Amino acid sequence: MWANLAEAMRQLLLERDYDSINMGHIAARAGLARNTLYNYASDKSALVLALTQRAGRPAVERVAAIAARSADPAEQRMREIIETVLEAFTDQTLQLMFRPGSGTPGAEAPKRPANAFDAVAVEVRNVVRDGIARGEFRDVGDVHLMVDLLAGVIRAGAERIGRDPADFAATAREAQKIILTSLARRPD
Repeated sequence: MWANLAEAMRQLLLERDYDSINMGHIAARAGLARNTLYNYASDKSALVLALTQRAGRPAVERVAAIAARSADPAEQRMREIIETVLEAFTDQTLQLMFRPGSGTPGAEAPKRPANAFDAVAVEVRNVVRDGIARGEFRDVGDVHLMVDLLAGVIRAGAERIGRDPADFAATAREAQKIILTSLARRPD
């Protein structure tokens, strides 16, 4: 059913603006009674959050596996994480994370529910800390802040890929360059 709901949302987004889509449209496209759809989510924002969590799960698991390879250099792991996350955003369902009210960074609500990529931020912080401890990355001071700032680079890349999936390779390379340059040890 979740795959049907994701596909219904993809199709609707090809036909109309996000804001004009309502639960009735989604239910009809997925072949459900509107009341049945409310068994899956209380409103469109909750449905989008659930869809993005499910769509993002494989990428989150892959990032966790990459981050856990502590014998590998932090830079190598970071490169792979960036590519994995950006590749995940070639799925249009994940592009829904950037809609207002979807429970993602930048959404209007001061308190937001967890999204599929909060776990990615945790893993990236761990890789950054590991890289600092091993002398591979410079001491950035506030690791949490640094990762939040680097997430902006990923978001910009993900949005670009969403607009034009053919830009994936160039966008991934540039995001890796920006992020790794910001973490690089600098000569004293």
